[in-house]
Amino acid sequence: VSKTSSVRFFVYTEGPSKDEQLHRYRKILLDPKADDARRIEAATELAKTKEGGRILLGLAAGKKLPAAVKALVGKQIFRNPDLAVRALASQYFPRPGKSGRPYPSIEQLLKMEGNPDRGKKLFFDAKASCAACHKMEDKGRDIGPDMSKIGLKYDRRALFDSIPTALAETEHVCASVSLASTRAGINMDAVVRFSEVVLETAERTADSGGLGCAKLVCFANPVEDNPFVAGAHIGVGEAETVLSVGVSGPGVVRSALDRLGSDADLLAVAETVKRTAFKVTRMGELVGREAARRLGTSFGIVDVSLAPTPAIGDSVSDILELIGVDRTGAPGTTAALALLTDAVKKGGAMASSSVGGLSGAFIPVSEDEGMIAAVEAGALSLAKLEAMTTVCSVGLDMVAVPGDTSVATLTGIVADEMAIGMVNNKTTAVRIIPVPGKGPGEKVEWGGLLGTAIVQDPGQFSCAVLHGRGGRIPAPIQSYRN
Repeated sequence: VSKTSSVRFFVYTEGPSKDEQLHRYRKILLDPKADDARRIEAATELAKTKEGGRILLGLAAGKKLPAAVKALVGKQIFRNPDLAVRALASQYFPRPGKSGRPYPSIEQLLKMEGNPDRGKKLFFDAKASCAACHKMEDKGRDIGPDMSKIGLKYDRRALFDSIPTALAETEHVCASVSLASTRAGINMDAVVRFSEVVLETAERTADSGGLGCAKLVCFANPVEDNPFVAGAHIGVGEAETVLSVGVSGPGVVRSALDRLGSDADLLAVAETVKRTAFKVTRMGELVGREAARRLGTSFGIVDVSLAPTPAIGDSVSDILELIGVDRTGAPGTTAALALLTDAVKKGGAMASSSVGGLSGAFIPVSEDEGMIAAVEAGALSLAKLEAMTTVCSVGLDMVAVPGDTSVATLTGIVADEMAIGMVNNKTTAVRIIPVPGKGPGEKVEWGGLLGTAIVQDPGQFSCAVLHGRGGRIPAPIQSYRN
């Protein structure tokens, strides 16, 4: 008699990360070959989580969800664990009623004529039972919030969540958010939320190449007297009304260096930039003070920052190449930019006691004709740009990345730039634009002063674990530096 033994082998494999799973569901929704059943399944899974719900909101805002999916996913998304998702869902998804028919949309409700007396009666009605937990005009129970002035109660989170809608539906509104400082460290929960807002804004403005993100910027160590959009800011120490002047002029500096020639040493280069910045700043202050006098307001500061435009000859990149690098992004670029930024600051400080703001040199990639060419030639990478931000004014500015960049990758990019500002006790910022439907090397035309962007590759590796940790990166020690 023979005996047979059997051995079972169990192979354990690690499943896809949460971020990868969300990305996979999103791809199914955008796949024209996927049938409705697969799309509905993917949308239902997304609707169960906070991150997935925000992806659905972005797709719905960009009109990328089929009607069949929107109709069937409504029941799940209105049970989403995130209050902001549930609130915003009313703009895009039909809310299923008890009878099976959907409730009217927010737009339909807003068109209806209100009846305060009936609303008050319903509030105190035993069936509705609102007053069992809430007060209204000192009547009811004090368990939940007082509803008498609920329209005035919007917290910081609600304002944060309103940014994508505001940027998508207006032309002139900009938003800036402070995420880090040398004294407080980096709020990584806020960095993650900012990255989510960037992606939502890109989705909502997909028809214009994600242009809403050009009006959204985050800062480490923000200054309180910045006149340059999108980060223009009047701090608590400023006057009620104040006129500040932003002075640019890279074309003037370029012409001065062109006349100097390539034989002069670097000290002569620095002196030429400094003298030119002095003249530009002095004129800017005189004009600003006269304008303030005529308007009957206070004069604030002069921000002397070399801010380029897409026009030929008005480029910070051209200045760096005149200082001595073959192409912006080549070895030596960071050193040349350090010289330029310092000389501009010194010239401005000599010209006026009212120099403030960010003062130095900006490197907004899409707005600088020379930098656009450097990216196109493969000389200027995202990593090199980050290195350059250690010595210039502000940080990663008007950088285009692929539309399908993950929120974890964006979180890492923003956190890196915030860390540079925090550790070096300087102002840094990020204005980054995920371009929907575009990949590395592709172009997007925004026109005007915003110029042309070439989508840059953030790399194949991400930081999903760092992104998921949350919390705060503590402020650096100040007494022990090297």
